[in-house]
Amino acid sequence: MKTIKAIERPALRDQVYDSLKKAIITLELEPGQRIKDKDLAAVFGVSRTPVREALKRLEDEGLVESLPGSQTRITEIHLEEAKNAFTVVAALHSLAARLAVPAITNEDIQLMEVSNSELRKALKEKDVIRAVEADDQFHAVLLKASRNDEIERALDRIMPKVRRLEFSKFSSVDAYQSLEEHQAIILAIQKKDSALAGSLVEENWLSLGRILVGEADSHLNNQ
Repeated sequence: MKTIKAIERPALRDQVYDSLKKAIITLELEPGQRIKDKDLAAVFGVSRTPVREALKRLEDEGLVESLPGSQTRITEIHLEEAKNAFTVVAALHSLAARLAVPAITNEDIQLMEVSNSELRKALKEKDVIRAVEADDQFHAVLLKASRNDEIERALDRIMPKVRRLEFSKFSSVDAYQSLEEHQAIILAIQKKDSALAGSLVEENWLSLGRILVGEADSHLNNQ
């Protein structure tokens, strides 16, 4: 029957992977915390197989590490890795911006402005999850308009290292600077200046990296 096909749904391993990845990024699962596939399987209500498959993917991405006795540990946040990740993330987002500017619509610009307003509200309320989501929505406009899936695939593997540091230091840094940088990016896009927009986007990510890594360094030195 050509008109009747199997209904596609996310594989269990993908659902488990997505849930665990989010928990690691938001620090619900803390750096250094030990977890067992048996316990996770019970929580998710699945067999160990999809859990083990999800953990293998997360290990390949450097978010977890295997331990003897069927245990896994959430990796610590390594500042040097995070610093390097910010450099790559900044370059990829800059490339996306340069590619996106010619295709950006007025509706896209409005969405970026709304996202920046949401970011302002989240920062004022010290809501880290909403702030990160608003920032993601802002940059997602450029990623989508770039029409380059390879950029997004590369970012999917790198962004968790950046976001974990952001979640861990959010309460102790002043992120309001990003609002002004976002507005400057919007102005460059409105002028159809691809080079300037790309440069501003890159600096937006690099400046956040300097703030977060600097704050983390300061915390370690004071211990």
